[in-house]
Amino acid sequence: MKPHRIDAIKPFIVMEVLERALELERAGRSIIHLEIGEPDFPTPRGIVEAAKDSLDSGDTHYTDSRGLFELRRAIARHYGRTCGIEPAPERILVTMGVSPALLLVLSLLIEGPGDEIVMGDPCYPCYPNFVRYIGGVPRLVPTREEEGFQLRPGDVEAAAGPRTRAVMINSPANPTGTTIPAGDLEGICALGVPVISDEIYHGLVYGERARSALEYDGEAWVLNGFSKLFAMTGWRLGYAIIPDGMLRRMQILQQNFFISACSFAQRAAVAALERDHPEIPDMIARYDERRRYLLRRLPELGLEYAVEPTGAFYFFVKTDHIDPDSFRLAFDILERAGVAVTPGIDFGARGEGHLRISYANSLENIREGMDRIERYLNERSGGRPDGRRPAR
Repeated sequence: MKPHRIDAIKPFIVMEVLERALELERAGRSIIHLEIGEPDFPTPRGIVEAAKDSLDSGDTHYTDSRGLFELRRAIARHYGRTCGIEPAPERILVTMGVSPALLLVLSLLIEGPGDEIVMGDPCYPCYPNFVRYIGGVPRLVPTREEEGFQLRPGDVEAAAGPRTRAVMINSPANPTGTTIPAGDLEGICALGVPVISDEIYHGLVYGERARSALEYDGEAWVLNGFSKLFAMTGWRLGYAIIPDGMLRRMQILQQNFFISACSFAQRAAVAALERDHPEIPDMIARYDERRRYLLRRLPELGLEYAVEPTGAFYFFVKTDHIDPDSFRLAFDILERAGVAVTPGIDFGARGEGHLRISYANSLENIREGMDRIERYLNERSGGRPDGRRPAR
């Protein structure tokens, strides 16, 4: 069989963990899910009611390929309220989730084989896979644990070259839950390299708000959606805010690839942005309660993190003292302890020796998961506090 570009795409390991966990559950095992980055809360009631109203009115047809104007205007106003920058609705394209938005943006920016997108290592696994699929090259830049594994301006400047088409940033970040300091974000945006800013975890912060790249670069390519803050993963709705003059080209791609996003989901998204939802502050408070519990509990288990995560719902903890192979360790914990976590190698070479632990689960389940991991570590190490297996 001839080589195919799909051969360059690596498996999304978190899904393989989930699929094995589901097999174990079907066999009768009790599994604590700390692997998936999906809110465990239902979509707020007002959003659901808006979708029902839309369906009852027969709103089940194609929309403008760019998205409903009412939604694009609501997105623009949302950015105006949250970061003081209100882009024109004519710069916004609504998509079926953030992944299609990223695919379309990269399709515009990568013009030919060898074009590079700079990104940090570790990073969300789909970033480099999308770049490879389109024919580009992910320029993976090693980042530093003591800096929250976030790119700094000097990193980007050193990595950028004649084939660089953009730099990809994510703040708050997956897998680390860390944010880019405002000064570093401003510095990256000042380099003159086009910036793609994945802002899907905006709003899920515990302390100072995350900054948008639009605050420092009005021509940034911004990706966002409704899955995380509004607990709408299954609704599959996202959007891109793109530079002036680029919408038509992206609209043509949308028309050909996806036609338009779901009509009644878009109506619900207008309600998400324009109405108050008391469930959301409660969700954020409960995430923070879980985060604060893990801030204390994880180090007690010898699972250290260099920088406190202040966004999203992840910890990225060091585990090479237990097993340098994070894939082997994650599946061993799943099989023996019944706790699903994500191996750090899923996020790049610099993620090896780490596990990602999601706290998008109830505090009760998280406590049980930590108790199971504690028992696992004690059994594995023969009681040694560092978690290593005893010498033979």
